[in-house]
Amino acid sequence: MNKLTDAIKHLIIINVIVFIAPQLLQLDFTNVLALHFPKNENFGFWQYFTHLFMHGSFAHILFNMYGLWAFGTPLEQMWGEKKFLFFYFSAGLGAGLIYSLVNYCQFSSLFDLFTNAGLSNLEISSILKSGSTNDPRVINAVTQEEFNKITSLYNTPAVGASGAVYGVLVAFGLYFKDAKLALLFFPVPIAAKYFIPIMIIGDLFFGMTKYSVGNIAHFAHVGGALIGFIIAYYWKNNQFKYTI
Repeated sequence: MNKLTDAIKHLIIINVIVFIAPQLLQLDFTNVLALHFPKNENFGFWQYFTHLFMHGSFAHILFNMYGLWAFGTPLEQMWGEKKFLFFYFSAGLGAGLIYSLVNYCQFSSLFDLFTNAGLSNLEISSILKSGSTNDPRVINAVTQEEFNKITSLYNTPAVGASGAVYGVLVAFGLYFKDAKLALLFFPVPIAAKYFIPIMIIGDLFFGMTKYSVGNIAHFAHVGGALIGFIIAYYWKNNQFKYTI
């Protein structure tokens, strides 16, 4: 069994505290700590950092912390605590930024439908906040599917360490490509160099189609994987030239 290294131990402890404390205190920090859409009134730049410690359910935090421990431990043992933490938060920040960028592009194309229908920015903001409208201009210009999509982009915050964990997962695959992995939904062991690309391609597919199951931030996963790959690939090929 992998030894619980210092950085990962502290990350798990903080995540567990942030998950349990609001429930015990009957407080909701979602509007402050979760990552909101940039045009939402609850958005704050600090949320690109704080959303990494928020989780929506016990299963959510369990799988993320297990992934952090299972795939991050050999990386921290190899890199050291400071270098691992730099990598983890870089992947998490990149995941949040790419997630916001993709959402902003989708939002902008739908927002144009409202402005072309003659609505002012103030009217559109009011409609998006409420999540419903009987305005005939909107009914005639926007389909129900498009309306649901833009209100979801505007109102639904993102939580979880999944983006950072995906970065860790990709780095693990680069350094330990022949390690055999098996998860519940795919119980047959398969080498990391095959397994991890399959997972990322799956996120791309579900993120770009309507077949996603549940409210999953697929492009945060892809963003974390991309930033994690860039950093880990550079370090792997310049390991004697770059230290933190």
